[in-house]
Amino acid sequence: MVSASRDFRRLRLDRVSRDFGTLNALQEVTLDVGRGEFIALLGPSGCGKSTALNCLAGLLPLTGGSIWLDDKQIDHLKPEARGFGMVFQNYALFPHMSVERNVGFGLRMQGRRGAEAARLVAEALALVRLGDQAGKLPGQLSGGQQQRVAIARAIVIEPPLVLMDEPLSNLDAKLRLEMRAEIRRIHDLVGSTTIYVTHDQDEALSLADRIVVMRDGRVRQVGRPEELYARPAHADVAAFMGFRNQLAARVVAAGGAEVTARIGAAELHGIAAEALDGEAAIVAIRPDDLTPRADGPLAARVTAAEYRGRDFYGIAATAEGTELYFRSDIRVAPGETLRLGADAARVLVYPRGPA
Repeated sequence: MVSASRDFRRLRLDRVSRDFGTLNALQEVTLDVGRGEFIALLGPSGCGKSTALNCLAGLLPLTGGSIWLDDKQIDHLKPEARGFGMVFQNYALFPHMSVERNVGFGLRMQGRRGAEAARLVAEALALVRLGDQAGKLPGQLSGGQQQRVAIARAIVIEPPLVLMDEPLSNLDAKLRLEMRAEIRRIHDLVGSTTIYVTHDQDEALSLADRIVVMRDGRVRQVGRPEELYARPAHADVAAFMGFRNQLAARVVAAGGAEVTARIGAAELHGIAAEALDGEAAIVAIRPDDLTPRADGPLAARVTAAEYRGRDFYGIAATAEGTELYFRSDIRVAPGETLRLGADAARVLVYPRGPA
């Protein structure tokens, strides 16, 4: 059976930097990855996540820092010498080659041919459930099937690391969900170490053992999915993890982790998620947690609402013009005035200003 290379225990990025002229695309990124981990690099476009992956792959040289597999420095090695598997966003399959030959391409480049190579290709195709498609050309396959061919090609060489750069972004919503499960299943079966780049928080949450949130070329937070989901360390991380309501506020009372913050004329009780250094604050609330309630402190007029199968999701505006994103389990319509609130444990308070 195709398996991951077992000849390393830890991948380490030590203060890795990459500049493009005056642009600092990566700024002293440090990260330790254990063998067998699934790591998601998460962040908006331009945050440095794909640059980090390309530096790992050897497609971009470093401006500073170093990359290590255990005690071996590898950042000076050419891509082919690193032996990593790579899955690209656009599949990068050879259109004139059969599925079987596409999967076996990396083995041929390594000089591995004959019965051993044929066995590995067959095992890789069976692993991605494409054993019956070996003789077809990529153009005869669906998008999801082509992506599975790309995954088979990446894992067949038994790499120490599999690098995936937004591999699902070209697929429709249904296929993305199916391929998420496939990618995690293959990762677990092969025992590989995977570094996965995405801008989709749902992908990162569902796939990764740990998530690395990046912004402006820096690592903002590293943690397990449940940690980042429940308690983002900074307001910008919270925004990217689904805390869409980011409300300018003023702290009027604080005791331990409990905080009372004023937003316009309303007061909300919440939890200090980061050390507060003054009255100016940001209150972060997920739309799922901000709901109509009789004692809700935020009075707002509904400006838009849509039904999503079980609940209604809407946008409302306060008298001061602050937009609020909320959920309701009863029908709401534009023009209605609601009182909105959230449980204090679901209201996170951060200092306002440069992070």
